Amino acid sequence: MFETMQNLTGIPWYYLAAMNQYEKNVARLAKNKPKQTGLISIQVPSYLWAGKANPYLDDMKPASIHFFSGMGKDANGDGLANRQDDLDLLYSVSLYLLKQGTTETNIREQLWQYYQHPITVDIITHIAKIFLKYNRIDLDEYTFPIPRPYSYSYRDTWGAGRGWGGRRIHEGTDIFAGYGTPVLSTCYGYVELMGWNRFGGWRIGIRDIHNNYHYFAHLAGFRKGLKQGDIVKPGERIGTVGSTGYGPPGTAGKFPPHLHYGLYKFNGRNTYSIDPYPSLKKWERQTLKKKKGNQLK
Repeated sequence: MFETMQNLTGIPWYYLAAMNQYEKNVARLAKNKPKQTGLISIQVPSYLWAGKANPYLDDMKPASIHFFSGMGKDANGDGLANRQDDLDLLYSVSLYLLKQGTTETNIREQLWQYYQHPITVDIITHIAKIFLKYNRIDLDEYTFPIPRPYSYSYRDTWGAGRGWGGRRIHEGTDIFAGYGTPVLSTCYGYVELMGWNRFGGWRIGIRDIHNNYHYFAHLAGFRKGLKQGDIVKPGERIGTVGSTGYGPPGTAGKFPPHLHYGLYKFNGRNTYSIDPYPSLKKWERQTLKKKKGNQLK
């Protein structure tokens, strides 16, 4: 369906797929989950579909919707612009994104007009780039961040108190390992951030297609050639374990070497930390199971 809309309108399929994925992610986190009747997860607000001045917000007549400058269109030829119909919905969204043009800047401008949130615009753009690179949308694989046979240990330390830099809680899980131990990307993702943080030292932030932000801190260094804007896959080396942080750039050795791994969610309004320990245990089991399967083969 995304490719069909690309052929009809010229909007690259991966932007439509990314917008759909983003809204699916946000809906999963919503307390009152919107009812989805079709295949497409995008939920166009009634005032945008029918037109802000339209007195009938459930209007499905293309002529009156057009009169009130609504975005609803009839794509399947049944005479109705129905936002519950997948074809009508995707076609209307495609034409809305097309208003400025088909470049990344043009589409980002329209996404801003639609969502009015800069983080949302960035996330959809980054998901689109992941889809474009791999030419598929089923990118749900995850892996543990430390490879075998390297030794490591960890326990659930999320929420514990921290004193350096003021009273705060520990927003992650510490995985203790030796200096130079490889650190792997846990997901298919877009490298949103790289550099120094006085708390985390050398750190990397990676956004996956499910609105998760994976945070890797206290690194000894980054993989040569890795840069902000790169797209990585599960198991790809991104850096090495170190003990950097708790001071200005270059500070190291104030604590034993370990990887601080954090996991953050974005719900469409705010970003918040979640306990990564259950996910790490799950990925660890999956990684070991996969390795044993490969050995048997």
